Amino acid sequence: MAIVKKASSRKSTTKRAKSGKTEKNTLVLVESPTKAKTIERYLGKGYIVKASMGHLRDLPKSQFAIDVDNNFEPKYINIRGKGALIKELKKEASKADKVYLASDPDREGEAIAWHLAHIFNIDVSSDCRIVFNEITKNAIQKAVKEPHPINLDRVDAQQARRMLDRIVGYKLSPLLWRKVRKGLSAGRVQSVTVKLICEREDEILNFVSVEYWTIGAKLKKGKAPQFTAELYQIDGKKVDINNGEIANEIKAEMEVCQWLVDDIKNRQRVRKASPPFTTSSMQQDAARKLGFTSKRTMMVAQQLYEGIDLGRKGPVGLITYMRTDSTRISEQATQEAREYVTTNFGDKYYPAKPNVYLAGKKAQDAHEAIRPTSVMLVPAAIEKYLTKDQFKLYQLIWQRFVASQMVPAVFDVVSVAVKNKRAHQKNSTREFTLRTTGSKLKFPGFMAVYSGVDTSEKDVEVPDLAVGDEVKLAKAEPAQHFTEPPARYNDASLVKVLEEEGIGRPSTYAPIIETILARGYVQRVSKSFQPTELGRIVVEMLQTYFKDIVDVKFSAELESELDSIAEGTEDKTDMLRKFYGPFSETLEKADEAIGHVELPVEVSDVPCDICGRMMVVKQGRYGKFLACPGFPECRCTKPLLKDTGIKCPKCGGNIVERKSRRGKSFYGCKNYPECDFATWDAPQMESCPKCGSLQLKHFYRNGRGILYCYNDACETRKDNPINKELEKQRQKAEKAKEANNE
Repeated sequence: MAIVKKASSRKSTTKRAKSGKTEKNTLVLVESPTKAKTIERYLGKGYIVKASMGHLRDLPKSQFAIDVDNNFEPKYINIRGKGALIKELKKEASKADKVYLASDPDREGEAIAWHLAHIFNIDVSSDCRIVFNEITKNAIQKAVKEPHPINLDRVDAQQARRMLDRIVGYKLSPLLWRKVRKGLSAGRVQSVTVKLICEREDEILNFVSVEYWTIGAKLKKGKAPQFTAELYQIDGKKVDINNGEIANEIKAEMEVCQWLVDDIKNRQRVRKASPPFTTSSMQQDAARKLGFTSKRTMMVAQQLYEGIDLGRKGPVGLITYMRTDSTRISEQATQEAREYVTTNFGDKYYPAKPNVYLAGKKAQDAHEAIRPTSVMLVPAAIEKYLTKDQFKLYQLIWQRFVASQMVPAVFDVVSVAVKNKRAHQKNSTREFTLRTTGSKLKFPGFMAVYSGVDTSEKDVEVPDLAVGDEVKLAKAEPAQHFTEPPARYNDASLVKVLEEEGIGRPSTYAPIIETILARGYVQRVSKSFQPTELGRIVVEMLQTYFKDIVDVKFSAELESELDSIAEGTEDKTDMLRKFYGPFSETLEKADEAIGHVELPVEVSDVPCDICGRMMVVKQGRYGKFLACPGFPECRCTKPLLKDTGIKCPKCGGNIVERKSRRGKSFYGCKNYPECDFATWDAPQMESCPKCGSLQLKHFYRNGRGILYCYNDACETRKDNPINKELEKQRQKAEKAKEANNE
């Protein structure tokens, strides 16, 4: 416990006691004001909780601020604009008998505590630091009873990361300014991420699609319903059909065959629950199931962690700390989950021993998995206190945690092989094997709460069959396919690969993605990432002259070294010295070798409204736009409109694709503002088959699309689920308009 100012005297203390006044004499410093309100309520009288609003000290933006010749000594300053806050906090500290530093329980939080200790002259070796994994009454009160010194190894690890990023950013970025253009930046982690996206794009561009065919079959036994199967083998070998001619020949042979059930295998398949969320798995699931970006997920998770006002209960922290790579949960949480599951589902839904999940080899396992602070706070019961995003994410976290403590789901699986009777065939000498697999959920287990990653699990019915049963081929259906290239990275898959490759840490995934988007190195297209021309040029330059900076393995090794510093097994200065020597030599050579890189200019057919020059296509934060090539003399810009070739239903003009202020695509009439037609939904070339009006396609956040007619009076719109969605959009637009008018 760090003593900032002792009580003035026993006499004054006695006077306070006699007067009946209880003053708050312990100051607790946290990072956010929302968190401060929640914690102060739990601590009660004698405590005052204030927020530092994150870092109060940092390296200055205007200079390099690292003395590489003096053991990489950093030069920290109080952050501009924080002077009034620092003055206020110092005033509060001067009144306090004790000051506790309660920043977040990660390396960044440890460094914030270290900086606060410097500002308030607190001895870092004193018991001044308190940490908690969740903002609940028990956790807060326990933390106050167990103060400890600041962990300087973790501070060193954070400082080493900060200085590494400063070295790369402040030494390499100016090179890009000189050789490419001003405003660019290079980063130790962001550059590797852009490289991964570029490499995936190259795989897609270089992919050679191969044609292949499958042959499906509809089979029937007596009066039982038809069931489907697929041609699996010909003469005991796996089917390999590469053109339609061969497929049709096989189909013709199959249609004259007689068929018998050759083999039946019955088994049970057990599907285990997924572990509770880590930062990475939460971002991935939120992207897949909710359509959230990583930034949006972390922003909402922060709100749930810091506390939500639940009416009479006041502010309550709903989830544990959201930056973690651990799947571990506390004994108390396990017991609470047991009580909830057995009470609401029955004993057979809870395992004989609690489920324990091992963290990966690279996991720091510093604190628990992401889980609800109390499983008894059922999402439906507190929905009215939450925003839509808060409810969706909280429900996802709650369901995943409860499911992780339940027994596996059990499926009955039947595999059936059907073969032709060769002895009775006249028109075929080949043996065909058709195969079908059916599964039926026997016991839901954890799936009673949460479906997991694979949401496509459906029951497939196969009629009662016995070996030797004769079945009829109702139809053989050849289908053409082409092999597909790997998918572009989206938020979920990019976070997954960053974690697998050991690039960055849980707290860095969302900022990495936002940085490379802001710099214009990549762009989001239909929720997937594509590199821009600028991104490719920068990565190509870095690969040529700074291989280590964009090397995945090298970046992962640096992360391991940072982990070693945090564990106290490696020295921060040695690590920085080992990196900086080769890096500075390479930087000097590259500056001499690289000439000025001319970015390709795409000239449009749109004249500038001011000077008449043909405008050029530029890449901005929210995608491409048109700009006058006469900049800075002429600063005229225009949105880049993509013509869809579809006519506007209001005035007959062309519908074009536009970008909103936030970079989201929407569609509007080219004749705007004379014509006000606009929609978020994609217009379709095919007209409505019923009334001939324009058709649009609406995409829900889970990726599912629904086609509908623009004409409200069309009979296809009667009881159509899109009506409800369009009404929501209308109400949202009206509220936004009212807010703007105010």
